[in-house]
Amino acid sequence: MVKKEMIAMLLAGGQGSRLGILTSKMAKPAVPFGGKYRIIDFPLSNCINSGVDTVGVLTQYMPLRLNTHIGIGIPWDLDKNVGGVTVLPPYEKIEGTEWYTGTANAIYQNLAYMEQYNPDYVLILSGDHIYKMDYETMLSFHKEMGAEVTIAVMPVPMEEASRFGIMITDENKKIVDFEEKPANPRSNLASMGIYIFNWKTLREALIANASQPGLDFGKHIIPYCHEQDRPLYAYEFDGYWKDVGTLTSYWEANMELIDIVPDFNLYEEYWRIYTHSNTLPPQYFGENSFAERSIIGEGSEIYGSVVNCVIGCGVTIGEGTEVRDSIIMNNASIGGGCRLEKVIVAEEAVIGSGTRLGDGSIGDDSAPNETDPSIYRDGLVVVGEKTIIPDNVAVGRNVLISGVTERNDYPDGCLASGKSLVKEDVLI
Repeated sequence: MVKKEMIAMLLAGGQGSRLGILTSKMAKPAVPFGGKYRIIDFPLSNCINSGVDTVGVLTQYMPLRLNTHIGIGIPWDLDKNVGGVTVLPPYEKIEGTEWYTGTANAIYQNLAYMEQYNPDYVLILSGDHIYKMDYETMLSFHKEMGAEVTIAVMPVPMEEASRFGIMITDENKKIVDFEEKPANPRSNLASMGIYIFNWKTLREALIANASQPGLDFGKHIIPYCHEQDRPLYAYEFDGYWKDVGTLTSYWEANMELIDIVPDFNLYEEYWRIYTHSNTLPPQYFGENSFAERSIIGEGSEIYGSVVNCVIGCGVTIGEGTEVRDSIIMNNASIGGGCRLEKVIVAEEAVIGSGTRLGDGSIGDDSAPNETDPSIYRDGLVVVGEKTIIPDNVAVGRNVLISGVTERNDYPDGCLASGKSLVKEDVLI
């Protein structure tokens, strides 16, 4: 048996339904972010930068894109003979097949995977946050405090504390109580969903609670450890951390990358973000092109104007087109003479020439979206993967478009603010 000091278990099976059409064909951790990256690249890069070389990635919902992206872990230097990265989907057992029903249930179903490394510590991570964290520093804190469970926490504004699991600590950072989304919070230390457990403590807690429906860390495992009087400590993190769980927060986090001095720097040499990427030619800028405050991926061809945008790899933007405050994902194509403002265009979408997206003059520009006003909001236009939009149409705000659309889908060549146009059988 090979012994590892600490292994990581990365929960990457979430659907991410609040990202709407972006997760209709892939798990949330596989969604592109920051041009050439995907969300899961951040915790994976944190692992390798922190010296954690054994990572189990637990997948469930729409895992194909994620599995293909991770492969055998070469971009993160996780292609090891012993350890490395292992994708762990639910599997058929003698007594039948069981989906992962909760965060801790997913870990419980992979006890055998963890046992083969006989670790001293197990690091539990979520695959859907954007941040840089040195897990080695958190482990040093865990050891120094004599903790059996350490929970990474982050101070949040008191008025937002009721949205989180909140830890109440003493002067030594020992957790004395915790509350799940409290109406009247007694602290502002929010759990980040990042835990370090002593392996024996985790194993015992998982087995003792195995029959709990929807076995979850916040609802079952942490309360159990607290009841058993295990030493629980809060590790306070003061860096950049972003939950990109909604379309608006996803758009905002991308836009923050292009600030003159960004809070979150993708290109620090000492803490690199690694990703799976194909060999592509450099970006090409046409004679009449213009780019300002934008990230533009390799292999993209820019013939128009790009301002305050995050552009993926292999994107084409036609001559005379103006794109502002937008996210254009890999291999999307935008024709000439277009205007896009505050638009998220998913991978391989094709937008015809002369098209206007995010045009506030079409109907009431604050009209809520008819499909799901809680998702498609804040003036965003969202164009699904492989969607086709014909030439010379105008589209308002708070709009969803998905599928192969045609001219006659746009009355008088327009799609008013708040409308949804979905031409295929997808989850929205």
